[in-house]
Amino acid sequence: MMLRQLTRRTILGAASLFALVPTLAFAAPSSDEAKAFVGRFGSRLVTVLNSNVPLAKKRDALLPLLRENVDVQGIGRYCLGRYWRVATPEQQKLYLELFQDVLLNAVTARMGEYQNISFRLVESVPSPAGQKVTLQISRPHQPDVLMTAVIDGEPPKVVDLYGEGASMRMTQRSDYTTYLTRHGGQVQTLINALKHQLGRD
Repeated sequence: MMLRQLTRRTILGAASLFALVPTLAFAAPSSDEAKAFVGRFGSRLVTVLNSNVPLAKKRDALLPLLRENVDVQGIGRYCLGRYWRVATPEQQKLYLELFQDVLLNAVTARMGEYQNISFRLVESVPSPAGQKVTLQISRPHQPDVLMTAVIDGEPPKVVDLYGEGASMRMTQRSDYTTYLTRHGGQVQTLINALKHQLGRD
């Protein structure tokens, strides 16, 4: 069994706000801080996606945005779940590098579909995981999409994204846990699968 590709919902969510989640507890930002953060990050992301530059240049522009505004390492650790503790330091490092590239590739693979995007902030409400900021994302000739980004930390970062009522970090963690369970809990098998997904066998 190979790992599933990231779902269309995951890709849309990531392209819209690059989301997924940390295992560390942070001081939650206020509602106004969370909305201001999402507004800034979303505007920068939309500017890149809507630009007419080649896809390779878009990818180069997205990577620093991802590193600055999303806790990719925390998300990666969370998605590996209990298997993070059994991985060697070398496996942890390699896994996080691959995880970041898989996430970025999932977005850039469909980047041509994300042009003329716009968004507006709908509401922000507190939750145990952080401030939940809901956005309405619009694309030409397609229905609007509601996404909820969970913002936490100091400085604030995206730590989760809900689309169609599902937490994306939970979905990805379930996928990885199922895969590892079927392969004897060997983290190296997941690393190999991620390498295959990236064409790095």
